[in-house]
Amino acid sequence: MWGVQGTLQAPHLSAATGLRLATAVSRRGLVERVQTRVGRVVATPGNGQILVVVAKDEGVRMSEAGNDMKVAFSKEKGKEAIECSPTLATTPSQLLHPVSVTIPIGNREIVVETGLIGRQANGAITITDGETVLLTTVCTSMEPSEPSDFVPLSVQYQERFSAAGRTSGGFIKREGRARDHEVLVCRLIDRPMRPMIARGFHYETQILVWVLSYDGLHSPDPLAITSAGAALAVSDVPMSKPVAGVRVGLLNGQFVVNPTVVEMERSTLDLVVAGTADAVLMIEGYCDFLTEEELVDAVEIGHGAIKSLCAGLQKLAEKVGKEKNVAAIRLPPATILDYIESLVGTELESVMQIGIKQERGAAMKKIEERVLVALTGEGVRKEQAAIAAAAQNKVSEEVAPGTWEDEEVFVADGLVDESEVHVTSVPRKPVTELFDPIDVKRVFKEACSNTLRRLIVKTGVRSDGRAVTDVRPIQSICGLLPRTHGSALFTRGETQALVVTTLGGDNMGQRIDNLTSTEDLKRFYLQYSFPPSSVGEVGRIGAPNRREIGHGTLAERALEPIIPDDDGFPYTIRVESSITESNGSSSMASVCGGCLAMLDAGVPLKASVAGIAMGLILNTKDCGGDGEPLILSDILGSEDALGDMDFKVAGNETGITAFQMDIKVEGITVSVMRKALEQARVGRLHILGEMSKSDPPPAYQVSIHAPQITMFKVDTDKISLVVGPGGKTIRGIIESSGVESVDVSSDDGSVRIVGRSVQGIEAARVKILGLTSVPTVGTVYRNCKVKTVTTFGCFVEIAPGKEGLCHISELTSAKKLARVEDFVNVGDSLDVKLIEINARGQLRLSHKACSEDHSMQAARSAPELAGVRKENP
Repeated sequence: MWGVQGTLQAPHLSAATGLRLATAVSRRGLVERVQTRVGRVVATPGNGQILVVVAKDEGVRMSEAGNDMKVAFSKEKGKEAIECSPTLATTPSQLLHPVSVTIPIGNREIVVETGLIGRQANGAITITDGETVLLTTVCTSMEPSEPSDFVPLSVQYQERFSAAGRTSGGFIKREGRARDHEVLVCRLIDRPMRPMIARGFHYETQILVWVLSYDGLHSPDPLAITSAGAALAVSDVPMSKPVAGVRVGLLNGQFVVNPTVVEMERSTLDLVVAGTADAVLMIEGYCDFLTEEELVDAVEIGHGAIKSLCAGLQKLAEKVGKEKNVAAIRLPPATILDYIESLVGTELESVMQIGIKQERGAAMKKIEERVLVALTGEGVRKEQAAIAAAAQNKVSEEVAPGTWEDEEVFVADGLVDESEVHVTSVPRKPVTELFDPIDVKRVFKEACSNTLRRLIVKTGVRSDGRAVTDVRPIQSICGLLPRTHGSALFTRGETQALVVTTLGGDNMGQRIDNLTSTEDLKRFYLQYSFPPSSVGEVGRIGAPNRREIGHGTLAERALEPIIPDDDGFPYTIRVESSITESNGSSSMASVCGGCLAMLDAGVPLKASVAGIAMGLILNTKDCGGDGEPLILSDILGSEDALGDMDFKVAGNETGITAFQMDIKVEGITVSVMRKALEQARVGRLHILGEMSKSDPPPAYQVSIHAPQITMFKVDTDKISLVVGPGGKTIRGIIESSGVESVDVSSDDGSVRIVGRSVQGIEAARVKILGLTSVPTVGTVYRNCKVKTVTTFGCFVEIAPGKEGLCHISELTSAKKLARVEDFVNVGDSLDVKLIEINARGQLRLSHKACSEDHSMQAARSAPELAGVRKENP
């Protein structure tokens, strides 16, 4: 087996000499072949000969081939003037040499492999669980991007339909824009990886994940997190520890790691945990009113499995991983922070205590601009004096060269004549260095973070004057929009959500196109929008971005456990949350507003839920505290941006329905999480109490503007009569009656009619019952339409699509008729009684028998076709 390819380069070797060398080495049988080609050598200008050698195996053979090359070369040296000795450089063989690790998780094993597919990527991993296979690659750009405080990381996840042996049901068969589910998995991958990439690594990094095979049993999303962590671990991206992820379910009171798809259908918990062997980085999940302690137990179970996965990934990285590119890390000079704190440290403390977001942001922007001028512009000494003068409300006209001592500065006094120039003393601390503006901006944010943390830890008071456990003032208004089915305006501090609920039939359901089916419909869904106006900015408006999809799904899953069953409330429920103001925790405002809007629409919710976002200052010792982590309730946008954690929790007094935690440091412990969950419970109970004070309160009844729904059942073997060939019959019923939709379940024959008018719904119901009813001898039908008149009688429609013959002799007993038209014409109404069904299923009707029947008064009329009545003959 040929294992190594080598290259012998000699800058001025002629083709003839190269051929003799190749022949000499080949004769010993050490190599498979020696190829010569003329190529340009970078080290020495000019054309030279490059010999490509493929040895029979690694190690000794290649070394011997190299020695033979050098010996042969030295013999040729006297014949030609060669300026340098040749070297034999080996490169990996083109043959595949995969390396894998097998990691036991629960009652099965996960195989993580590299070296088989995608070897030109910086890191490439295939991961297998059962017959579900994913490929993940990591690549970095050749050149660094512009430094910023944002890690240049992008993640793409794609579920290929071919993985499940099917093709997209849409017109375009090729996979295109990421679907919502794929976007959510991208976020699950991104959030735990981002804080682990070394700060100062500014090379654009891209993670690509493809589902190549899906067995319908083993879910790919937790595998995607682990494979991404493995790909980063074997790449040269500077990352100190491997990251892995698992899913945890709860079945029959037992936690299950990476449950199958079938098991998840019965699980009351859907928890995804990601982290390192030492700490938890991210959790996200949904549950049916799980208690805080049960959630912590589930996280501990998941983290235990993550430790095993990370140990396996570490072994793989040690075996085949590339050396980390730590040389590419570029951090701002440490002195910038000292300069900023000496320049504007006191002023930053004052600004951070401004309670109004817009005013605080504007003041911080001015300070940042001044710091940029001072630390990046030319003539730093002059600008330094200008800053000091501005602090005394004076304008610098001229600054004398100075030292660290206080100096005299000429200042024009605006209160006197322009010709008068006064001299005042200005304290000076000249900056002796100039810095990159990007570095200054990054460090300025760090200075703001340090200032905010220090103020909260030392004083226990936040920017808006609240204590660490306080919730912002809450106000909610229901029924704000008169023509919607339900609406609510929920305001918490400077965060506000306008939420609208719309009710409809099955045709309003959200269709889901996934790997296994295109027929799934969601009868409840929440759509979240975050326009740039909510933060007073100008920006793009269009399709929802990843953040909007993620926030909307979190709020939707938080409300899902309280949605009534389809049997009790057969409507499809759409909730729209438009964020009209934002200063933190807008997704949890959508939960609160969504609950109120549904109550206003008359949705009989099982309970009420509320949401709250928790923050964290992890290392309080650096801020003058006792070192214990400090949990913040109902965080502001600035506390989210400058803090260490964003932990969203939704639920009620019974338990939790949804949660999402993002960490900006290298993980937190379970004890910190337990403390945050308990503080969140107290906060959401307070919010629920404030929601109950809505003024005006929810309507608690279905709006007159909402569609009406009627439900009944027909025999399943009669469904085809209702639908008709190609749906022709059911479309005709919808068009003629004016209803919005008619849905028939093939499982149990349930019929659901949705319409705006009671008359239209009743008309559709009558037609469907007529199509599916079975005529019974002795039944009287009233007000039936005469469809056709013949010489021997007339044909009467007793139900839609069902006609019978009323013979001329059965029309009347009063006299003998010469012509049918003498008694009845087409379009007339006629009461008839079914007196016979012959062998061919033809119906024989009698108007005469109906007239003679004394019990006719109890019969139901034809418009009430559900009530056909069988009489005693």
